[in-house]
Amino acid sequence: MWLLFAILSSVFAALTSILAKIGIKDVNSNLATAIRTAVVLIMSWGIVFLTNAQKDMGQISRKSWIFLILSGLATGASWLCYYKALQTGEASKVVPIDKMSVVLTLVLAFIFLHEQFTTKSLIGCILIGAGTLLMVL
Repeated sequence: MWLLFAILSSVFAALTSILAKIGIKDVNSNLATAIRTAVVLIMSWGIVFLTNAQKDMGQISRKSWIFLILSGLATGASWLCYYKALQTGEASKVVPIDKMSVVLTLVLAFIFLHEQFTTKSLIGCILIGAGTLLMVL
């Protein structure tokens, strides 16, 4: 199932970029991010209550709360920067640079999560980096 959700995530991320580029024309990028965030917030909590997942909130550890909050702050910073870049730059250049997060995630997962970094991962990172440079230069 993870593969299906990963593919759907990719499709929705692509739609997000195109819809956002159209939607932020003549709109302050910070305001646009706030509107987007409000929609995500409502949708997320709707799904939580629809699936009755709110009953598990009391079982979340302090460590998980801290890291989920930090993740939320990182997401907010990412979205604010992304929308500003998307508003002033071409989507075909902004999006590939944004997706360099794949390379950064692999490196950070190796350093902090002690995940395996294989020759295949290294080659993939090099190809993604080279592909990104080729697309934006």
